[in-house]
Amino acid sequence: MTVTLGEGRTPLLHAPRLSERFGVDIWLKWEGANPTGSFKDRGMSVAVTKAVEEGATGVICASTGNTAASAAAYAARAGIEAIIVVAGGAAASSKLVQVRAVGGRIVEVPGTFSDAYAEAARLAVDGVVLVNSTNEHRIEGQKTAAFEVLEQLGEMPDVLALPYGGGGNTKAYARGFLEKTGELPRFHPTEAERRADTVASAIRIVEPNHLAEVQAVLERSGGSVVTVNDDELVAAWRMLGTEEGLFCEPASAAGIAAVARGVAQPGERVVCVVTGHGLKDPDAIQRLAL
Repeated sequence: MTVTLGEGRTPLLHAPRLSERFGVDIWLKWEGANPTGSFKDRGMSVAVTKAVEEGATGVICASTGNTAASAAAYAARAGIEAIIVVAGGAAASSKLVQVRAVGGRIVEVPGTFSDAYAEAARLAVDGVVLVNSTNEHRIEGQKTAAFEVLEQLGEMPDVLALPYGGGGNTKAYARGFLEKTGELPRFHPTEAERRADTVASAIRIVEPNHLAEVQAVLERSGGSVVTVNDDELVAAWRMLGTEEGLFCEPASAAGIAAVARGVAQPGERVVCVVTGHGLKDPDAIQRLAL
């Protein structure tokens, strides 16, 4: 049985005003259109399906919020337990509301995401499967977004710009592009300067789990990590909303912040991965929209 909520097949939207503003051809992979509002659903469908096939009684993850919401929803769909480990104060409250709404159990620990991940790994015993992006089934599901970009665009983009938290999505897109074409666009994963307390809660991860894999992707693609401050993230978030009508959470605007930093040459085709819906973090947005 495939555990699905209808994830994937999300729109690739042209951004004419931002393209004109920055002098490049910008396309937005709108992952907020997934069932729980973020790209995490792609990988969670595969990870939970495989967990059920292996006889799991539950799944567990550490999360800043989006993984939590997705894991809890897909576990409920499968009829198994979801345990969500979060660092105190690090996850957006609305994402934890999503967890509670579908019956997930939240365990709060002191410290950072790394501390939460260590606790989740410790608790992943007796039929409870860890479904963070270190679970290869998650990457297999998330790579489908790269397949869709190639199909929807009709060719390889010059640049892929996306948020950089743990690095799993960078790894997944690279895997997808390489499997389909043997080539990569230039990757620019974009991190927050203040990783520990950035306004962009979805990428509030100090120690990325996939640091080595991300570095390998950058070396192969000729790309680089872009570091932006919160003012740049907020400016990019405002531009996506007011100029293109796309309501995303602050972290999801990181790719646009990278474009504003000049990662693309004039006329290049850029795909910015917009990873999560704005309703994911209404507390932050209420402050930013004033």
